[in-house]
Amino acid sequence: MAAREDGAALETIRAAAVPLRGEQGDWDALMELVGDARLVLLGEASHGTHEFYRARAQITRRLITEKGFTAVAVEADWPDAYRVNRYVRGAGSDASPEEALGGFKRFPQWMWRNTDVVRLVEWMRAHNDALPDGAPRAGFYGIDLYSMFGSIQAVIQYLEGVDPEAARRARQRYGCFHRMGGDDPQAYGYAAELGITDACIDEAVHQLRELREQAARVAAQDGGLAEDEHFYAEQNARLVKNAEEYYRSMFAARVSSWNLRDCHMADTLDALLRHFDQKVDSPRVVVWAHNSHLGDASATQMGEEGEWNVGQLVRERHGDAARLIGFSTYTGTVTAASEWDAPAERKRVRPGMDGSYEALLHEVGVPDFYLPIRGGGAVGQALRPERLERAIGVIYKPETERWSHYFHARLSGQFDAVIHYDHTRALHPLERTPQWENAEPPETYPSGI
Repeated sequence: MAAREDGAALETIRAAAVPLRGEQGDWDALMELVGDARLVLLGEASHGTHEFYRARAQITRRLITEKGFTAVAVEADWPDAYRVNRYVRGAGSDASPEEALGGFKRFPQWMWRNTDVVRLVEWMRAHNDALPDGAPRAGFYGIDLYSMFGSIQAVIQYLEGVDPEAARRARQRYGCFHRMGGDDPQAYGYAAELGITDACIDEAVHQLRELREQAARVAAQDGGLAEDEHFYAEQNARLVKNAEEYYRSMFAARVSSWNLRDCHMADTLDALLRHFDQKVDSPRVVVWAHNSHLGDASATQMGEEGEWNVGQLVRERHGDAARLIGFSTYTGTVTAASEWDAPAERKRVRPGMDGSYEALLHEVGVPDFYLPIRGGGAVGQALRPERLERAIGVIYKPETERWSHYFHARLSGQFDAVIHYDHTRALHPLERTPQWENAEPPETYPSGI
């Protein structure tokens, strides 16, 4: 029965698959699917695959030039990404994309300090520079919340330039975090959650409230650039408040911390839309993040366990105005670490497991293709049965791949379309480690693990 069902599914997928040949028109069908959507979420099946980054950059360029998208929102820290934003909009002091990406210092650097992102940032700067005066510029923003102490410093630095007395109050409030955790957010979260020290949530909330109360005055008096900079500071203050909760929740329950993080990312997207609503008609945002964040969690094993994610929240909040695009690969190489905070390595990606979507899409027999799913129909039906799906993050453990990287999902419920590359290559980091240069030898693990 399973073999017959797979055969029928393969016939349906082959008939609908749009081959990707590296031609100008590769993404025409996807642009048609996007239509008038305000949010396009572009996933990835790993945090270290060149083809995923290249495709997302190609799609992003077309969304900006053809659909009027004005914001690229990525799974990165707000202050580090905002430095890139200043560069692509012709502000700041950085002289090159590599310099603008210099804020990405913590693990995993390669996610944003890589050759594909350099090329995108370079293109965005050139695109913006060529626009006439007054035309909306495309920006680059981070939606993640790991940068608690970086955001604290950014708030204080902003206030020192516009209101020294407010900066003094902020420094006093945020001093609570340094007293309790030094400069280590996890140390703070551990001490606060276990009651070793008092939590600093009240201080974070007071600072965010003060910045929000100042927002209307800044907009009325200073407008333009000053309003953007105040928005930047306010988002940093909101990040500190949410990160405080997140780092405490890490020592309570995984579901709680995951949900806090993805809710923060979805809220940041909404904040960007509200901010740009004041500047352009119908602002549009393209999002880059992992499939696990952008594929609707309600169609996955994680959703059954109580987790939600950005994709689910965006669908609930924006409905037909959103498009969720997933990515897949069968085998190849990937840039990933063997453990947290370890050096980047160029690792071999094992072939997709039997019973997985990766194996099914491999059997289609088309090396690279775009597959529309939205609207149900035959393709939606073919991809509705639950299968295994692979997720490689910043860590890849092929020796325990089934338990470390696979989960059950219904692809037609997760995404509006999927882009499959059968054989993919590792992302090229700007800082290449010896472990990356000396790639792994062919795998020798038993295939049944």
